[in-house]
Amino acid sequence: MTEPPMITAAGPLVDYQPAALDIWDGKYRLKDDRGEPLDQDMHATFSRVARALADGEATPALRKTWYQRFLWAMEQGALPAGRILANAGAQACRPGTSTINCTVSGPIADTMDDILGKLHQAGLTLKAGCGIGYEFSTLRPRNAPVAGAGASTSGPLSFMEIYDRMCFTISSAGGRRGAQMATFDIAHPDVLDFIHAKREPGRLRQFNLSLLIGEDFLDAVQQGRDWPLLFPVTPAEVARDRLDTADPEQIRWKAGPLGQGYLEDDRQRVAHRIYRRIEARALWRQVMRATYDHAEPGFILIDRVNELNNNWFCETIRATNPCGEQPLPPYGSCLLGSVDLTRFVEAPFTPAARFGWDRFRRVVAVFTRLLDNVVEISGLPLAEQRRELADKRRHGMGYLGLGSALALLGLRYGSAEAVAFTERVTRELALTGWHTGLELAREKGAAPLLLRDFELTPALLRLRPELLDDGHHAGDKVPGRILHARYSRYLQRLAEQEPELVADLARTGARFTHHSSIAPTGTLSLSLANNASSGIEPSFAHHYSRNLIRPGRKSKERVEVFSFELLAYRRLVNPDALPGSPDPARALPDHFVTADDVSPEQHVAMQAAAQRWVDSSISKTVNVPTDYPFERFEDLYLQACRQGLKGCTTFRFNPAAFQGVLVRDRDLAATRYRFLLDDGSTVEARGDEPVEYEGEVHSAANLYDALKEGYYGKL
Repeated sequence: MTEPPMITAAGPLVDYQPAALDIWDGKYRLKDDRGEPLDQDMHATFSRVARALADGEATPALRKTWYQRFLWAMEQGALPAGRILANAGAQACRPGTSTINCTVSGPIADTMDDILGKLHQAGLTLKAGCGIGYEFSTLRPRNAPVAGAGASTSGPLSFMEIYDRMCFTISSAGGRRGAQMATFDIAHPDVLDFIHAKREPGRLRQFNLSLLIGEDFLDAVQQGRDWPLLFPVTPAEVARDRLDTADPEQIRWKAGPLGQGYLEDDRQRVAHRIYRRIEARALWRQVMRATYDHAEPGFILIDRVNELNNNWFCETIRATNPCGEQPLPPYGSCLLGSVDLTRFVEAPFTPAARFGWDRFRRVVAVFTRLLDNVVEISGLPLAEQRRELADKRRHGMGYLGLGSALALLGLRYGSAEAVAFTERVTRELALTGWHTGLELAREKGAAPLLLRDFELTPALLRLRPELLDDGHHAGDKVPGRILHARYSRYLQRLAEQEPELVADLARTGARFTHHSSIAPTGTLSLSLANNASSGIEPSFAHHYSRNLIRPGRKSKERVEVFSFELLAYRRLVNPDALPGSPDPARALPDHFVTADDVSPEQHVAMQAAAQRWVDSSISKTVNVPTDYPFERFEDLYLQACRQGLKGCTTFRFNPAAFQGVLVRDRDLAATRYRFLLDDGSTVEARGDEPVEYEGEVHSAANLYDALKEGYYGKL
């Protein structure tokens, strides 16, 4: 009996759908200044990238060997992120572009010089094609006095609007609109303004928003306590306002920005002025209501992020990249890549369906070396970014197509079997990556950070008291490789699986400080993976419309797409299969689920299964039905906290608030949009109806969205 053929994301079994080829052509295919293609096909794109990365090897023989292996891995489903695909080997056509997707700004000090200086740096970063994250709660609250100006400040959100407009104006490399993340401390006096910022049409639309939440706030919510809203205070402000620094009703001493001119004590704590108090549960309710209505803000459990950071001994993280899968230190950056899991399913849709674990591990090992080589061709515009990347060499390997692969295997996304598979595939990716990181350290050298000695300060000993149990004392010098491997919470979790691996990492060091994260992979999934499900997600739907950004168009364009698993099922099993068909002869199997078929609790469980083995973070959206009761929704983020997540984002379709990237036809047909004309009259149209405006034809939903976002001015 002949074994059924292995399904692939590219090949004769499943032809690329037009939308997939279109995205590759527009975003990743190299073209000359006249727009003529230099990459003749996808193989040529892979070959260009493999060649550019293999050129970093030490000898001609190694360059030849690793070019062949890199090309093999990419054709097996190792997909570097978009900036690598678009810009590696493309410097002759795209000078000044970067191969890095993710960056974080340096801290924004509360001075006009620094605010504008960081704005300049951000502009250069976005121009190079990189997304960027910032913390804005370092800026003093609205109406606070400005020293020496005889005026009061307009507050952090007003400065965010300047950054937002800058990002809107800059056309990122490759026709990619800029991407930004703004994080904001839950204790900042302007936190309510931040929570509700996106209620106003067109405001801060170039930003994703996330709150920085600590364990102290969660405790206050659960215990029903008041929550102080506060900001650091200078000695001059203490004297001017006659503040009593010993009065806990006026001043809270806590960790804060050192060396910024604020009042500090001998325990390296910063004095924070309490502006007012608010009931913690009431504040939490406002967060959840804003998220329920507008899908933002998300939240980041910042204490957990720092506790589980592999570089806990030398970094404090306060911001993430635009999609949240990379918490990064000041000027931190990260290069990304995803393994297409559908490429490893053998005998799909049969009782013999299985996952090719050995081949998966081989691809991950080669892919790890490929991503490590990106460091040398980063093209980052700022010297601070380049130094930070070279010192730590962090990258974020993840996967895409999890939902599609589960369908090919006959497993239902969110089931106990799917949770177990998710944990195993993430663990195998991690262990293989760290084995390769050890081999690369022996061959090429460890990350420079891990070869330096670090003094054990009282603060570090408070973070890891087990250092004292192991015989260390304050003032001791300890190599970074030991603090990284032996005292990182994540690496010690790996040691439960392979203790000798982690012991070797402590002796030798690793080539990089971080290996894994799971990114959203929207356009990468649609293009090179032929619309396999994005990242860790299930498929959004099996037949739907996707809103694509087109150069020169102000509104997005609706494009019809099909899920990879539907195309594969039609090719291998039933060419007449139809999503939602009542006809048993055309119906899809029960395990063909979509995002709406998965309960919010199951979404959280899938993310938690992966997070255990991911050393950075995960970008995942917990889809919530439009009619999901707010009373149940309110508890979702707390469930995520209890299950060990570092953060959480939800999405509930709300046509009055925004038009998403992925859209079901039934939602469009059921939604009516109202437009106000110049003469005061109104016109209504179904979301899927074509509307002509300023010489272009749009769907009514996308035109409404473009008007609201400010691309034609205010709605």
